[in-house]
Amino acid sequence: MKNKRVAWTRSVAHIVSGATALAGLMLAQGCTVGPAYVRPSVATPAAFKEAPVAVAPDGSTWAPAKPQDAALRGPWWKIYQEPELDALEDELNSSNQNIAQAYQNYMAAKAQVVAARASYAPTVTAQPAYTRSGSSLGSSAGATSLGGTTTSLAGRRTTSNDFNFPLDVSWEPDLWGRIRNTVKESANAAQVSAADLANEKLSEQASLAQDYFELRGQDELIALNDRTIDAYRKNLQLTQVLGTTGINSAQSVAQAQLNLKTAEASATNLGIARAQYEHAIALLIGQPASSFSLRAQPLTTAVPVIPAGVPSELLQRRPDIAAAERTMSEANALIGVETAAFYPTISISLSGGFESPTLANWFAWPARFFSLGPSASETLFDGGLRTATVAQYKAQYDGDVAAYRQAVLTAFQQTEDYLAAQRILAMQIEQQRDVVTAAQHYYDLAAVRYRTGVDTYLNVYVAQTALFSDQQSIVTLRVQQITSSVQLIEALGGGWDANQLPSEKDVASTR
Repeated sequence: MKNKRVAWTRSVAHIVSGATALAGLMLAQGCTVGPAYVRPSVATPAAFKEAPVAVAPDGSTWAPAKPQDAALRGPWWKIYQEPELDALEDELNSSNQNIAQAYQNYMAAKAQVVAARASYAPTVTAQPAYTRSGSSLGSSAGATSLGGTTTSLAGRRTTSNDFNFPLDVSWEPDLWGRIRNTVKESANAAQVSAADLANEKLSEQASLAQDYFELRGQDELIALNDRTIDAYRKNLQLTQVLGTTGINSAQSVAQAQLNLKTAEASATNLGIARAQYEHAIALLIGQPASSFSLRAQPLTTAVPVIPAGVPSELLQRRPDIAAAERTMSEANALIGVETAAFYPTISISLSGGFESPTLANWFAWPARFFSLGPSASETLFDGGLRTATVAQYKAQYDGDVAAYRQAVLTAFQQTEDYLAAQRILAMQIEQQRDVVTAAQHYYDLAAVRYRTGVDTYLNVYVAQTALFSDQQSIVTLRVQQITSSVQLIEALGGGWDANQLPSEKDVASTR
């Protein structure tokens, strides 16, 4: 019995190995129909128009020294040298649910590649069966089964057994590249998903950095309000004292009270924005907003110099551009899949197995049976369905080309936007510092003249209100400058590179 099973196992192995060898031979001789993919060209400027330049004493312009690109590789947020932000970003990378969802989408896309590659191999199925049958009591015919005949007399009931173990092998050689293009399309789709994952990570990381600096900006504004309220309170006390001596009028006291109450109300309102930024950070790092908090801390982070490089590098740096490019390749492969429908389909079927009326002889060599034969099919008329389908996918490809070029143009626009913001905000902040210095000087003079009785409190009121507004403006500008630097890093791809995109071989792995 053991020897019979070994012989049967070897027979099955021979069938499968023979089919596989035939598959390899015909696959090697096949061709791939459809257009070859060539990445469309896009026009790229030689340099960024808004890149910072400096003017030398002789009037010539020059670009500042560019920091090493390594500053934007890996965890790009470390360029700000904020340990608290570093810890939050690390938590985001492991706990953000949008990133987790994008990762699972990528894993599902990889599984589809494996499923598509399964069409390269033959399909082997087995359907063992056992049947026990009996004749009627009035039957006089002989009951015949494989391997022998049992004759029954009229009026006597007979039974027979049938042990059947069929093995079917079917395979469709990829003569025209339909399967290869299907695999390529699935692999490209997985690469798109991988680029989407990288883009989602960058987007969430940038959102966290922006929210963090916005929150610190609110802390800075609250601290400024607290200092201003303290100054307003002291001025009110001075005004009340001068009012009791008859030097000041009740109107001056009322003005001082108005200044104080306005500042207090403004400080209270700042708490709304701070709470919302804190809640947004909690959401990004995957924590309930109710149990998350950050201690107050003023904005002290210096804005780093961001290496912009040259525009042509954006085509390799941005994951959204990589996704758009892989989408074009995916659409091109679909054209090949549908073009293969114009050619005949060849399939090869092999059936074999063992059948016996007794279990003891089930795997005996005489009990074997088999059949082998190829078949071909060709659509003779479909009312233009295949032509229309190919035209549909060609139009889809052309649309993806336009989307790719639009993604490149958008990348150039965003980078120029934030380069301009960095350059202009740097100048505006310096100008605003001069404004604050002048406003402080004006307020100091007004306070002295008021205390010496030369002017009324109205001048102090106007000067103090202007100083407070100018101080708020410079804090707002600093927040705008540092958040736009985050947006510039995001526009430049956050140090990502197209070489990090998994290859078609990588996405075919189940790991």
